[in-house]
Amino acid sequence: MLHVIIASTRPGRVGPSVAEWFAGFARAHAGFEVALVDLQDFDLPLYDEPVHPARQDYRHDHTRRWSESVAAADAYVFVMPEYNYFPPPALVNAWDYVYREWNYKPCGFVSYGGLSGGLRAVQAAKLQATTLKMMPMVEGVAIPMVGTLLDDAGRFGSNALIDTAATTMLDELHRWSVALKPMRTPA
Repeated sequence: MLHVIIASTRPGRVGPSVAEWFAGFARAHAGFEVALVDLQDFDLPLYDEPVHPARQDYRHDHTRRWSESVAAADAYVFVMPEYNYFPPPALVNAWDYVYREWNYKPCGFVSYGGLSGGLRAVQAAKLQATTLKMMPMVEGVAIPMVGTLLDDAGRFGSNALIDTAATTMLDELHRWSVALKPMRTPA
């Protein structure tokens, strides 16, 4: 199962449009079953669990729901903008809520923004992903000047370059997901 996670919760965000495109693209790729996950639906407050997440002793319903969602996936794609050269705070907060649920799973990034297409934020996100024992893909999808690829209704429209990057990343995610599966299986 591949979770395509909308990592921005800001009003007026572009993330759902880009994520809907990518989830459809990933379903057509056929390497994974795909679920679209929106961080906004979990309404996670600033990290509020009293016990370290590695213990999985969750006290709040929102954390238990988030834990179940994260645990259900074999791989992740984070669809994210860049905020001041960094990932969205909602994503950083969501990562911090759980720990073991992320372990030994590959992740990829579909980033969007202005000229850089969110690449600087992805570099920072990859560092944090490794501390959660995720394996970030070298390959990724960067969407510069995302506003130029939205139609009048706000729907995202891809192009050949973006599609090629998405295919390459999905191929690698699938390889890594299969290779890491024995590490995710309890002994």
